[in-house]
Amino acid sequence: MEPPHLRPTLTPSGAFEYYYPLPCSFLSTFEGAKLASCSSIKAICIHSKEIVATRGVLRRVCCLRFLSMASKRKSDVPDAENEGTPPKKMSQGAPPALEDQDFSSSAKTADGKPWNLKIVSWNINGIRAWVKKNSHVYFKYEDPDIICLQETKCDEANLPKEMKLDGYHAHWSSAEKKGYSGTGLFSKVKPLQVTYGLGEEKHDKEGRVITAEFDKFYVVTSYVPNAGRGLVRLDYRSTEWDPDFREYLRKLDDKKPVILCGDLNVAHKEIDIANPKSNKKNAGFTQEERDGFSKLLEGGFIDSFRSLHPDEAKAYTFWTAMGNCRAKNVGWRLDYFVISNKLKDNLCDSVIRKDVYGSDHCPVTCLLNV
Repeated sequence: MEPPHLRPTLTPSGAFEYYYPLPCSFLSTFEGAKLASCSSIKAICIHSKEIVATRGVLRRVCCLRFLSMASKRKSDVPDAENEGTPPKKMSQGAPPALEDQDFSSSAKTADGKPWNLKIVSWNINGIRAWVKKNSHVYFKYEDPDIICLQETKCDEANLPKEMKLDGYHAHWSSAEKKGYSGTGLFSKVKPLQVTYGLGEEKHDKEGRVITAEFDKFYVVTSYVPNAGRGLVRLDYRSTEWDPDFREYLRKLDDKKPVILCGDLNVAHKEIDIANPKSNKKNAGFTQEERDGFSKLLEGGFIDSFRSLHPDEAKAYTFWTAMGNCRAKNVGWRLDYFVISNKLKDNLCDSVIRKDVYGSDHCPVTCLLNV
């Protein structure tokens, strides 16, 4: 039974949520509803024939399971909040085994040159939990030349011992706030130089950027700030971070070509998100964020995946944990390889590794001939 005049809201997860203010007495019409401690209930939420009573602020719910706290995108939650808690099992069933996946490629440039550089980027959503799931063994199968990680949520002194990868030089940048943000970069070839941040104090307290200079190019990995719940950081993101980051990349590009990768926290076009209409006022799909990404491309850069796959739909890299979204492929494309126009003819392939699990994001891989 549903109360009259309910208006469903389609969430980013693809599930429907119903909000309706009701007197406490109305709860008795629902099977299984408990009236104990209901004096301060402001509303109820009905979802998949289940009921959850909430106090004050309406909470999001996930399919057939209800959260006791407001749902946050994991990227906004410090890892320390979950320390000591075993990783949650995914409800969509076991992912394909890594040994059963083919990570080889015969990709070539448009003029027939084979790739000779492989770079992987992955938002791992907390390196300690990610290692506990043995997710790092993926690199043995992929065998990249350069590995870029975002949202490590760990300072270098507390990194898991498993992150000493044989054959790689490692570099880390962590936030001043413990258990928050953070990036990492591994490379088989030792970089000529490694720098951290953008060189501006207001941007460089959260460990969001690592830049590695090599003979023929720069690699920049970034975990771009999320506009946040209620868009509380949208102004900072769109009027401060984005312009300054573009200028930083432009100056690098003046010296040698740039390969930018990471969780850029924006779904650029409607094709890059499962539910565009219901997300236009949500972080990651506001017009301001999308316009900022457009300006980056207009400044001499290419979205490598879209340059090769302009019309490929349902190509996502992030899925919320709610509502079994990954199994349903209700997601967002937030993770990118953005390369200098100068490297357009060097691009061989840009791949989304959707069957590699271990985080709420999947890895993305770029193959180039340099």
